[in-house]
Amino acid sequence: MGRAAVRSCVPYRVDLHAAGDDVLDRLVELGAIDAERSHEGGLAALMPDSVPPERLASALGVDMVAVSPAVARDAGSVWVLSPRQMRIGRLRIVPADGDAVPGALRLIDAAAFGTGLHPTTALCLEALDDIVAHHHPEAVLDVGTGSGILALAALMLGVRRAMAIDIDRQAVEVAAENARINALADRLQLREGGVEHITGTWPLVLANVLAAPLIELAPALVRHIGHHGRLVLSGIAASVEQDVERVYSRLGMRRLHVQARAGWIAIVLQASW
Repeated sequence: MGRAAVRSCVPYRVDLHAAGDDVLDRLVELGAIDAERSHEGGLAALMPDSVPPERLASALGVDMVAVSPAVARDAGSVWVLSPRQMRIGRLRIVPADGDAVPGALRLIDAAAFGTGLHPTTALCLEALDDIVAHHHPEAVLDVGTGSGILALAALMLGVRRAMAIDIDRQAVEVAAENARINALADRLQLREGGVEHITGTWPLVLANVLAAPLIELAPALVRHIGHHGRLVLSGIAASVEQDVERVYSRLGMRRLHVQARAGWIAIVLQASW
């Protein structure tokens, strides 16, 4: 069976000088994805490609607008003008180059997945926060760590040590830098490679990847879960939730609960052994 072609949406950035609130309102009406004011009174916005610059200029009553390519984050899945502060549960996440915020997790602006903006990461962080608060795991394994956000968040929430792995060398380098700037490098063990290349078990395993690799890696992931340990799976589209859960159920994992947001699912499971 053939598949219909899907046209990708690639937003663009527009920068406007001395723009008033009426301009911001108009941008929002036209579908602006993100907007920020500058200290000089200007306005920047990310506009969808369905609104070409010529139409935007006409709507704003100007001859032309200054546009430039937008920067995608989280492996091209999140479009924002710049990193920003956010709070997820007990955790506050801030840009590394911004003002210091006591007790916050600082992340550099890098290409590696894991800013906290994507629903799959937020779901994982919420599940992690709850598990740490109620069950106090001593250690965590983060599979497909990306920026290192989940492993570092676990350490900041009170987990004593963490191992984080990723098959992408650049991601491991980004995670190492994030660990360094948060003074957590001595409690985080980083490795480049897949879960099949490590040994040991953990009371908590986190895997925020995608449904297909979660299914493929299920036997290897389950081998690293300790006695009555917990497993948080994310990156799962709602349409394939049952497919993923079925595989882990056959391997002896029991579902505790499921969280959903914006078409994505995170599943929390516990080992039956």
